[in-house]
Amino acid sequence: MEIFKWLDDQSLVKYYTINDFRNTTDAFYINIRLIFNDESELHYREYLSKTGRKYSFHWQSKIGELIARWDNAPHHSNIETFPHHKHLANGEIETSHDISFEEIIVLINAVLNKKPKLS
Repeated sequence: MEIFKWLDDQSLVKYYTINDFRNTTDAFYINIRLIFNDESELHYREYLSKTGRKYSFHWQSKIGELIARWDNAPHHSNIETFPHHKHLANGEIETSHDISFEEIIVLINAVLNKKPKLS
């Protein structure tokens, strides 16, 4: 699949583990753990079907401390961009948007390479 080739070409990614992958005519599900060159981890889960999309991008330090998590679980209805939101390490919740895996990789790359941070 194209995503795996793309991952193999990323210099930012030290290695990744495919925990689950299902692709049918009606739905797509992926669960991957990526380890970056700084040893931080991204736990990426996405489910896509004809009825919608659910996602979670959980980025943590090498010792397991949350750096950020983007998801669309409907548990923060007071957010302007509901259900899309971002969890910060300090416990705060920020607005977000329907964000893609590729956008997350660009954001993480910017942070790890000390480039200007995108929101």
